[in-house]
Amino acid sequence: MDMRAVAMGLAFAFMWSSAFTSARIIVADASPLFSLACRFLISGLIGVLIALAMGQSWRLSRNQWKATIVFGICQNALYLGLNFYAMQTVEASLAAIIASTMPLLVALASWLFLGERLPALGIAGLLAGFLGVALIMGERINAGVDLFGVFLCGLGALGLAVATLALRGATSGGNYMMVVGLQMLVGSAILFVATPVFETVYINPTLPLALAFAYTTLIPGLTATFVWVLLLNRIGAIRAATFHFLNPVFGVAIAAALLGERLGALDLAGVAVTTAGILAVQLSRQAAVRPA
Repeated sequence: MDMRAVAMGLAFAFMWSSAFTSARIIVADASPLFSLACRFLISGLIGVLIALAMGQSWRLSRNQWKATIVFGICQNALYLGLNFYAMQTVEASLAAIIASTMPLLVALASWLFLGERLPALGIAGLLAGFLGVALIMGERINAGVDLFGVFLCGLGALGLAVATLALRGATSGGNYMMVVGLQMLVGSAILFVATPVFETVYINPTLPLALAFAYTTLIPGLTATFVWVLLLNRIGAIRAATFHFLNPVFGVAIAAALLGERLGALDLAGVAVTTAGILAVQLSRQAAVRPA
């Protein structure tokens, strides 16, 4: 893995992890689904305009269209929609940890349903990763965490895992920025339909809301997704997913620094175990596909 890929992976992990903190700030002053739909509309339009300026076309291949629609539904509408809704009651650090199980879920699904070989190190990593989450959840349940919000975060992680598997088909054929923009518009359309069904729209205009919304729209929303698609194309899905092992650490650290969220000893232990488990799973999957 070259240094450019490493830099891209680190940048993606940081931007992706920071989204939970900015989302927590947004939902304090605005209804979650409506604000997310607006974010995707703005990010998607910007992405499409940038793609057109780069000479890209929305004449995507059949596989790209399929992956773009599935990704827009599963990541943007389901994963982020459920997380935004849940973070009205769930702390950003916990939401980040639950979402960070995505590589574990992808590895488990690939092993059980897609016939991918998972060495002993990967199996141990799966067990360790889920054990770490269990430690954290046990601590939070004792502290009175909102279980419905946790359930929504868990469903969101499943949606993100499906989206990650689907995106494999969107990294061939070029037009990467166009794919990014269009999948955001797909998510925006679905969320605008869901908004009047599940919430009453409200906005309390504040400076933190404006800053968090602008940051989320441009950095985790547009830039991080574009970097991720480029990274997938550069080094492949399995090697790129290795960088997800940093998400629990970054997510917890950013939430603690900006929101003052406190962590207990079991929380820290759980983060460490989950991080090690994710890393073990990704390294084992790399070894499993490495040519003999």
